[in-house]
Amino acid sequence: MSPQFSDRDQLAVNTIRFLAVDMVEKANSGHPGAPLGQAAMAYLLWTRFLRHDPARPDWLNRDRFVLSCGHASALLYSLLHLAGYGLSIEEIQRFRQLGSKTPGHPEHGHTVGVETTTGPLGQGIGNAVGMAMAREMLAARFNRPGQSLIDYRVWAVVSDGDLMEGVASEACSLAGHQQLGCLKVLYDSNHISIDGPTSLSFSQEDVGGRFAAYGWRVLRVEDGNDLVELDRALAAAEAETGVPTIVVVRTHIGFGSPKQDSKDAHGEPLGAADLKATKEKLGWPLTPAFLVPDETRAVFAESAARGASLSAHWDEVHRTWGAKNPEAAMELNRRLRRELPQDWQNALPAFTASDGAMATRDASGKVLDALAAVLPELVGGSADLTPSNKTLPKGATSFSPADRTGRYLRFGVREHGMGAALNGIALSGLLIPYGGTFLIFSDYMRPAVRLAALMGQQSIFVYTHDSIFLGEDGPTHQPVSQLLSLRSIPGLVTLRPADAVETAEAWRFAIEHRDGPTAMALTRQKLPVLPGSVLGAREGLRRGAYVVSEAEGGAPRALLLASGSEVSLVIEGQRRLQAEGIPTRVVSFPSWELFDRQPKEYRDSVLPPAIRARLAVEAATPMGWQRYVGLEGDVLGQEGYGASAPAADLAIHFGYTPENVVARLKRLLAG
Repeated sequence: MSPQFSDRDQLAVNTIRFLAVDMVEKANSGHPGAPLGQAAMAYLLWTRFLRHDPARPDWLNRDRFVLSCGHASALLYSLLHLAGYGLSIEEIQRFRQLGSKTPGHPEHGHTVGVETTTGPLGQGIGNAVGMAMAREMLAARFNRPGQSLIDYRVWAVVSDGDLMEGVASEACSLAGHQQLGCLKVLYDSNHISIDGPTSLSFSQEDVGGRFAAYGWRVLRVEDGNDLVELDRALAAAEAETGVPTIVVVRTHIGFGSPKQDSKDAHGEPLGAADLKATKEKLGWPLTPAFLVPDETRAVFAESAARGASLSAHWDEVHRTWGAKNPEAAMELNRRLRRELPQDWQNALPAFTASDGAMATRDASGKVLDALAAVLPELVGGSADLTPSNKTLPKGATSFSPADRTGRYLRFGVREHGMGAALNGIALSGLLIPYGGTFLIFSDYMRPAVRLAALMGQQSIFVYTHDSIFLGEDGPTHQPVSQLLSLRSIPGLVTLRPADAVETAEAWRFAIEHRDGPTAMALTRQKLPVLPGSVLGAREGLRRGAYVVSEAEGGAPRALLLASGSEVSLVIEGQRRLQAEGIPTRVVSFPSWELFDRQPKEYRDSVLPPAIRARLAVEAATPMGWQRYVGLEGDVLGQEGYGASAPAADLAIHFGYTPENVVARLKRLLAG
């Protein structure tokens, strides 16, 4: 052992290892191999480099730690327990059990000290890139010459599997382009995946060479148990501020066990015999399980004291900064309280029929123009579809290495990386991120959307070109199943506004919806502003569905339900039906999720149970609408893919016409 390190350090490394191994063994479930191999670098990072204060887990300027390879969760739980984050030994012993604070993969908001939910490989590193972008934007907003209020670093541990996933490539390429020097990644290169050696599928790639080509600094440690070499590499990574850094660490999965360097060490307990052999080889007592020597607790206590000193010093910086910059301090404090600026809603455009027909993507762009001027925390961009998505507010500058004050994010053609980065930005709690692409490409980013919902993060997903009516690009670009796919994600609110007024209300909802993500489906084609939306959309959109056009000439005999561009279509059908003496109610249905949350009394007032003649119209798969139209109702939807043609021709070809709406509803009434 180098004089720089002692037997006490090695004891602490092994404590981390065997807490993790004992967790997996007791649960008879989990991944012991990665913690055995990663323990040395994790120990050094957490005790010597990571700036954190366990007594203040939400300290604003703490370093962020992301365990992207979330299957190694037992490693993180060992660290949280030892570091003093309040994770008790009893919770450690309840690993992977119902209701425990130590679930099978790290879950943000569930366990104190877990910065983001990880497990689906590649998502964690994508989040880390977003966290680094957030750090740069916040530093540019609040730091002053000689006063670095925000200068935290983002540390991540990634695995071979993480770096095989495409989302990691997208995000890391973007990080290199943006020269995110605060981002530091430790690559656990153990050459093993679930199938066996990575050479089975990952043999020709030089990961370090790839990251060098991305513009990253690449460091290497040939022995992941060499504390001296690890310490040098971590110090060099810490010192690098110009570009992101990756440290390629050659580790051994299942280190010290009979299963070392085999796939068998990945996702199953060692077993009693191999556990005994591992403890004997590494000089660890066979009993008791979950042993934490006093010397190890002392090491982590010293680290906690350093963290407390760092956070106390930051408090002094914060006080001095606040005294010199009172307006910035007021804004920062407002954001920390999760409050929006007073009267921000007054900036929302008040669309009327006099504005003329307007695509909802264009209306969204006008709303963004207004909101960007009053919400400094609103940041976002597009996956290389800015002119189509209308996501660039007037006067906005692009975030870049040369201009960290820019609030417009150029993600390039990286939908999945964009989604993961948006979640990382949202996790700052100080920014409201949005990102745009075509609705069809929501499929490319679905895992990130799902994790935004799982974590309850305020990521806003702006999806334009929302139906077959985008027209000539044809079925490769025309979404059919994507709306239903988004609606099926628990915790995600999907909004499909019918006109400019509903679009403004969709943005009002998304900005106020602080505890979950929002997806907007917006049109390419122009839509008229509906008189009923002007009167009722503010309350109606928040409730998911509302009567946008009431029956005339008596109580309604039938209901027409629609979302988005089909609402104006069914209103024309309603006009013709009423001319024939058939009073019909039109219900605009921008959000299934919000409607389903309403009290039964409201839902029945909009969709009276006694009215059985119901037709839902939506240019997407009809699946799911049956819950609202009932067994006796009908759905006019898209049973197959679209076609390449002008939108008007497609409407006729697929039956999205007032004549067809009238005919189908009459058939329902005829019974």
